[in-house]
Amino acid sequence: MTIDQDLKEKLLFVQKNEITEFYVYSYLARVVKDKSNSEVLLKIANDELAHYNYWKKLTNTEVKPNRLKVYLYNFMARLFGITFSIKLMEKGEQKAEKFYSSILQKLPEAEKIMAEENSHENALIDMLDEEKLRYAGSIVLGLNDALIELTGALAGLTFAIQKTQIIALAGLITGIAASFSMAASNYLSEKAEGENKNYIKSASYTGIAYIITVILLVLPYLLLSNPFVALPITIGIAILIIFLFNYYISVAKDLSFKHRFLEMVILNLIVTAITFGIGFLVREGLGIEV
Repeated sequence: MTIDQDLKEKLLFVQKNEITEFYVYSYLARVVKDKSNSEVLLKIANDELAHYNYWKKLTNTEVKPNRLKVYLYNFMARLFGITFSIKLMEKGEQKAEKFYSSILQKLPEAEKIMAEENSHENALIDMLDEEKLRYAGSIVLGLNDALIELTGALAGLTFAIQKTQIIALAGLITGIAASFSMAASNYLSEKAEGENKNYIKSASYTGIAYIITVILLVLPYLLLSNPFVALPITIGIAILIIFLFNYYISVAKDLSFKHRFLEMVILNLIVTAITFGIGFLVREGLGIEV
């Protein structure tokens, strides 16, 4: 079959994508612990290699994988878990489907490959089962409470006390105590509802997420001497945490990112503003100097 230069360039692009995904899926198949999941990933990897060989016959050109992309997905699988990496690969599959749809008229044979790409997506969705996501609700509980409660508390303490070391000390004591309280509340709640068999693990995720958030939010007050400089940095860290976690969840669980992100940011800023005002009223109204 004769193909024009424009079509050949598009095929070479997809050919490179197929061989790259072959290496990524092959790696994920080796590192995933669940045997059935590993078999599915290996099957997908072999299909990607078959797709690559099909395009290679048309272009008559050898294409090397995108090594940077392979290393990136490997790294993300280790850092963020197999589910996050797979979901990002799934988005790549969706882009490939659009390409196949655009060339069906010129290459009817591509319809079979497109059908296989669809089956890949369904197989990936069916196989996803990772502990981190099973306890995502517990992590969200710890993050949300720490971000809203502690950012608000630090804002109020900033104006009321105006001394970074004392604010940091009060923030750490308050935050650590609250983390144990939240973990205990999560344990009792999960146990009462009977929705989670491992109540201790669920509570642990809540408490750990809370403590990590507390440390990150208090850090500017430990490093800086001006509380009014530390506060906006703390707010920036809070927004960054909200951004990163919501992006992770939106990719891994196919949820809306923009709505969840804006909702958490707006709520966080409102609480921060209110407690900052309360700190002002307490300091001025009671005339307390620390």
